[in-house]
Amino acid sequence: MSKFGKKKKDVPAVNTAALPDIVFMLLFFFMVATTMRETTLLIKPPKLPSATEVKKLEHKSLVSTIYVGKAKNTSEGKGDKIQLNDKIASVSDVVNFIYSERDKHDAEEQKAMVTSIKADLKTNVGTISDIKHELRTINALKISYSSGTGDVSNNFK
Repeated sequence: MSKFGKKKKDVPAVNTAALPDIVFMLLFFFMVATTMRETTLLIKPPKLPSATEVKKLEHKSLVSTIYVGKAKNTSEGKGDKIQLNDKIASVSDVVNFIYSERDKHDAEEQKAMVTSIKADLKTNVGTISDIKHELRTINALKISYSSGTGDVSNNFK
């Protein structure tokens, strides 16, 4: 027998009493630090046209949305209004809007960017055509039209 034997020491358990505090502190940090991207609508909420074949966009961070409809504020005038981010704009401002949205992403992501048009059901087709023409001039050819699901025949009553 050896004089120096190995003594078995009981290793104390890891204290997990502070773990919930740390988890809630991290949760609180991310709740405060994270911002949600929201746009305040200056136009009346568009009544979207119905569609039978709908596809959901996957990468929402690569989508630039153009809202078209009647203005909430009557001082803006009559007719269709275009909203880009949080301001009413004209058709000629669409080009600068798309360029500024492209600058937020790297070259690989720019190829996958989509322009979404959320237009009211009663929007003048000429307004949509003008927007499409401006998008075509800067080679922003991936266009998505937002719609709801439902019976298409109800739109024409």
